[in-house]
Amino acid sequence: MKACFVFQRRFTPVAHQIVQTLMRQWGVTEACGYVYLRHNLAYLREQKEVAYGTLLLDEDLHNASFTEKVDWAYIAQIEKDYGLPYLWPYLAVDRIIRHGQAVREYPHDEAPYTHEEMARMLQVTARAIISMLDTERPDFVYLPVVSSLGNMLLYHIAKKKGIRVLVGAETRIDGGYALSEDYRTFSFVDERFAQLRTGATGNEEAARTYIKKYRDAPRPYLYVMEQFKRSGSRARALRWFLPSSLWRSASWFAVVLSRALAGKARDYTDEAPWGFFIDRVQRKARLMRGYHDLYDTPVEGEAYAYYPLHLDPEMATLLLAPYWTDQLNLIKQIARSLPLHFKLYVKEHPAMVGYRTRAYYQTLKKIPNVRLVHPNLDNYRLIKESRLLCTITGTAGWEALLFKKPVITFGDVYFNRVSMVKKCERIDELPLLVQQQVERFNFDEHELEQYVAALLERSANVSLHRLWEVGADKKEMVHNLESFCALLGPAAGLVKQ
Repeated sequence: MKACFVFQRRFTPVAHQIVQTLMRQWGVTEACGYVYLRHNLAYLREQKEVAYGTLLLDEDLHNASFTEKVDWAYIAQIEKDYGLPYLWPYLAVDRIIRHGQAVREYPHDEAPYTHEEMARMLQVTARAIISMLDTERPDFVYLPVVSSLGNMLLYHIAKKKGIRVLVGAETRIDGGYALSEDYRTFSFVDERFAQLRTGATGNEEAARTYIKKYRDAPRPYLYVMEQFKRSGSRARALRWFLPSSLWRSASWFAVVLSRALAGKARDYTDEAPWGFFIDRVQRKARLMRGYHDLYDTPVEGEAYAYYPLHLDPEMATLLLAPYWTDQLNLIKQIARSLPLHFKLYVKEHPAMVGYRTRAYYQTLKKIPNVRLVHPNLDNYRLIKESRLLCTITGTAGWEALLFKKPVITFGDVYFNRVSMVKKCERIDELPLLVQQQVERFNFDEHELEQYVAALLERSANVSLHRLWEVGADKKEMVHNLESFCALLGPAAGLVKQ
């Protein structure tokens, strides 16, 4: 059995350990992969545990594109074979190539490449992936995310070639992680949910226990959210002027600048030194100026719908809701679709405070029935007291469902499978969807219990995000890796040795 892995940036050391576990316990004998960042490729080539086959480096493919000539006939064939139905979605999902972000901070939004350069990047990357898959012939491909040109091409090309493709995502239940054959949903959870809905017996007692526990004491499923509890604090922003803070910033800028001045080769994913300096100074200035004069106070007893802003730019919108990425326009459409006596409460994502400009919020506040509330207000209280929750693909939609609230989504998210959640496919349908959810919403506790049961049964508690961001002690690492492989193995058609 041969595995093909996407070695995604900081996930690479964990992915390498997963490959080793699969080889020891699940019969995998060979592995190849698609790698991000040069030091990850060096790490995989220098380690002695696994003799990897083809390892494509994303940055090398990007550089190779500038010595290529656009072959429009070849691109037309790729479009015919792997288009969705055309090829633009592969470029649009990549926030670096399409928006110049990640190498520059939001709100920067300018493509650093021409149309022809993008075409060459797609041409080179597609050709390399096709060649690797034809040469290596892996039995399955695993991707931790689908979020850029390379891994999205790998996903669709492998599928078209009949190779089993598995993607994963957190279930938003504590450390839960689920696999799927479709990045738009949780396919294995959906299959189990359908069985439970038609009479199969499941672990609904565990589901009831979880739901009750959550309702009694809700908390974020992602550990990093704790660090944003005081987002937007002017006092925190002013700490930047402390000698220790200035020294840290200056030291890192000196490192970035010295590399650039020394002529050391930069990859397209590296942050530009002057962009680094300008973006951070502007963000610190916005935080020191503050937004407090723009925030509205919630009104006791007021009827409102609630829309929490999303992170920008992220796969939650670029991949899962590509036609709803303009959140300002979406908020305008939601606001005009509500009953006249409703307000629309909008809250910034805590991790985005300081990135959006005051002008963004001022434009938002021009909408007559919108209240911009403070990003540190209790999210759970806002959900509980709302009459409707609107989200593109956000966790707040799942939380609202657990609190028995009507939900409207605008993108592909796993809990769309629950019939009480309504997905808006066309903007002219939105007023009628709002009316249906506000006036005729019928909450089905049993259906929710069955869906949570399916989630629990078809996932593993591995805290994968924390594992690759923070790490764990050896015992916990081994346990989590084995739990992950016990989930991945059967889904990939492997048999434990």
